[in-house]
Formats: sequence, structure tokens, C-alpha cells
Amino acid sequence: MAIAADLPDPASALPPTPPTPQVRAGTLGFPTLLAQSVALISPTMTAVLIVPLAFSFAGNGTWLAYLFATVMLSFVVMNLNVFASRSALPGSMYAYIGRGLGPRGGVLSGWTLLWSYAFIAIAGLAGFSIFVNQFLDAVGIAFHVPAVVSFCISAALCWVVAYKDIRISSLLMLVLEGLSMLLILALCWVVLAKHGTAIDAHQLRLDGVGVSGTTLAVVVCIFSLVGFESATALGGEAKTPLHNVPRAVTWSLVITGLFFVVVSYVEVVGANAHGLQLDQLDAPLSALSDAYQVGYLKAPICLGAMLSFYSLTLSCVNAGSRILLPMARHGMLNQKVANIHSHNRTPHVAVTAYTLLILCIVSVMQIFTDPLTTFGDAGTLAAFGFLLAYFMITIAAPVYLRAHGQLTGKNIVISALAFVSLLVPTVGSFYPLPPVPVRYFPYYFLAYMAAGLAWMTVVGRRRPATFTEIEADLEATVDTWTTPSPNAHPRTAGLAQNGTDGRQVWAT
Repeated sequence: MAIAADLPDPASALPPTPPTPQVRAGTLGFPTLLAQSVALISPTMTAVLIVPLAFSFAGNGTWLAYLFATVMLSFVVMNLNVFASRSALPGSMYAYIGRGLGPRGGVLSGWTLLWSYAFIAIAGLAGFSIFVNQFLDAVGIAFHVPAVVSFCISAALCWVVAYKDIRISSLLMLVLEGLSMLLILALCWVVLAKHGTAIDAHQLRLDGVGVSGTTLAVVVCIFSLVGFESATALGGEAKTPLHNVPRAVTWSLVITGLFFVVVSYVEVVGANAHGLQLDQLDAPLSALSDAYQVGYLKAPICLGAMLSFYSLTLSCVNAGSRILLPMARHGMLNQKVANIHSHNRTPHVAVTAYTLLILCIVSVMQIFTDPLTTFGDAGTLAAFGFLLAYFMITIAAPVYLRAHGQLTGKNIVISALAFVSLLVPTVGSFYPLPPVPVRYFPYYFLAYMAAGLAWMTVVGRRRPATFTEIEADLEATVDTWTTPSPNAHPRTAGLAQNGTDGRQVWAT
């Protein structure tokens, strides 16, 4: 008996389990969160490639179409911020919808956003390859870099930065996109200064603008603005996330929306003044630089566009990997995908897997088409995923508020306006019937979603407790007015941090 009493407790004899590495909480301030959303919207992309398409529908009403699109999406932002002001963890959009529509809804939204971020990243790689060669042309170099080589260079650089440090990623996006936007605004200033006046009566009177054309242009403009929600994916790494994330989401839409209104207005002014057909220009900013005798701006603008497209891909890799992270922790993907680098504190496995997937898809697409077509096709494919995710958050917000006894008439009106606003691009995606192969794209997306539903069913049958655990984790981690539940599942358990208002915020 004495011998038995002297034996150490088996549990105490075991070495303590080292804590599981987590993403680096409290790292990103408001400017870097804003940079994430702005980079994914990619104002430069719209200025250099998409404004001519919107002009082909709306003509002198292009600026107004962008204003309408900004106002319409602001209702979606209000619904998104119902959750952003209450929750902070990696891949937050996944958690937001999971809180409102249940764990299956959350997983489905994560699956949807993985599709969207992947194809926007592909558009970024395609745009990078286009402007690498336009930059070489602008500096007088006849050699063109093969598209696949450009894809590999951009993807590799994105992987290195995203793997290494989220702070470096965010600061790089802030600098690159900011410089590119400043160059474009400098050209706009030159155009208006040499034009002699900022007043364009034809645009302000909406000469020749029809309702049907403006409606189609609004569809294009809405797709130009998607991505504002991506700051929520970095909620687990944000400083005072319940304050900064909603601000970043809101201001990213406001800044880019106003930027698009100004740039589209000036591009139309400049093109009309020199008899240029804006909808026929492949490189409108380069054409305006030549027309206004500031050709020396062509190379910097092309370089800025090239770096902006790199920044776009980087923002997608950051956002997509943060969606993979909670999905893997919740058992929907291989647990290794949820691993966090012990030193860099980044989801390095998710970053690597997502980057390789994107590179493989764009390389296969390049076999059948050219970078400009790949850019357009990838953007169209991504749009379906964004629309579904925005519809889901629009429905989830009032459902969540009602469940917590906080639903007001104002919330209902905002959700209704958001829902109606989202119907415009949804209908515009199907009517008028687009040409082949674009008309088949919705069915590709539906097949992808069906595969996701099938996978959820398989996981649920293999491990029936999965969705119950997901729901428990989400309930334990996102309320601003409560501290973490002791019943939180260990896979997503983290450390409580004090928010700016003294409340405790559960950071994973």
C-alpha cells in the first residue's frame, strides 16, 4: 500500500501538452484590414479593363450605374455588419452565416466563397500576365512573357508572402493598390485639367441613356464591387476586430464605389473629347495617356496595374486560406489543412494548398484560351459564388436578430432592399441569354455546389456529431457580450482577449 501511495499520479507524470499554434491575434489595424477588402475589389482592375464594358451598356450613364451599384451593395454591407460587430475569428463570413442559418449553412457559404476567391485569384493571375506584357510594350521591349510563366511568378510570390506573415501581406497590398490608384487619379486630373472643365453636360443630362442599358451596366458594376467582405476573413488577426472589421468593410465599398464613379466619368470625358470609342479600347488608360500627351504615364500605370493584379491574387489567397482554416478545424476537410505555422503564425498548409489549386486551374484554362478571355471567364464564374454568399448573409442577418430578440423594422427593410438589389445581377446573369460558353457557367457552379452538398452529407453520416460540434463552437466564440463557454470544442478553443469596451472577445 505504501508503495502504491508513493507512485506519482500517471496524469501528472506526462509532460504538459504544448499549446496549439493559433493565427497571430491583434496584428492588423484598420488600414491593413481596409487594404485587404480594397485589394480584393481591385479598383485598378475596373479602371483598366471593366469600365469600357459598363460603358458599352450605359454610355453616358456609366458613372450613375456605378453609383447605383454602390448604394445597392451598401444594404448588403449593413447586413454583414450585423455579424461583423458581434464576432471575430478566422473565416468570419463562414461563422456569420453559420450563426444565422445553422452549421450546414455556414459550411455551404464557406464552400461558396472558396469558389469565388479562387476564380477572382485566377482573374488576378490573368490580369498580371496581361499587364506584364503591356508594361514591356510601354518601355519599348518587344519580348513578351508567356502567360504560364507570368502565372507561376505571380503565384509563387503570393505564396511566399502569404506563407511568411499576414502583416507583410497586408502592408504590401496597402502600398501597391494605393500607389496604383494614385497613378490613375493623377491621369484623371490631367484629363480634366486639359479638358478645361469638369462639367460634362452630356453625362450629367444622361444623353442617350436608356433604362435597359443602365440595368445591364449596373450588373457589371455590382460585379466590379464584390470582395468588400474579405476583411472579415481576417477577423481572428485584427486589432479590436468588432470595431475595425465593420469599418473596413464599409469604407472599402465607399472608397472604391466613389473611385469608380470618378474614374468612369473621366474616362468617358476623355474618350469623347478625342473621338475615341471607349467600349472599343482594350487599354483605355494607355489610350488616354497618348491622347492627352502624357505618354510617360503609360509605363507607371501599366506597372501599377500589374502590381495591383498581384495584390488581388494575394488578397484572395489570404481570404481563401482563412476560410479553409475553420472548415478543416470543424472536420469538413483534412485536419492538416488547419495547421498553423509555429513561427509565422499563418495557416501555411491552407495557403500552400489553395495557391497550388489556383495555379493548376488557371494553367488548364490557358490551354484552351488566352489571358484576356480567362480574365473575363474567371470573373463571371466568381460572381455566382459571391451572389449566393450575399443572399445567404442577407437572409441570415434577420434570422439571427430575430432569434436573439433584436430584430427591428429597420433591419427588415434593409434586408428586403438588399435582397431586391441582389436580384438585379442575378437576373442579369441569365437574361438576356449570354453566348456560349458563358451561358453554361451557372451550371458549372451548380455542379460544384451539388458536390459540396454531397460532401457535407458524407461527412455528416460518417461522424453525426460534426454539425452539432460546429454549432457549439460558433455559439461559444462570437458573442460580444459573453465570455467563452467552457463547453467550446477544443479544436477551436483559443484565448480570451479584452476588447476596447472592456468586454471579452473570443479570439481563435
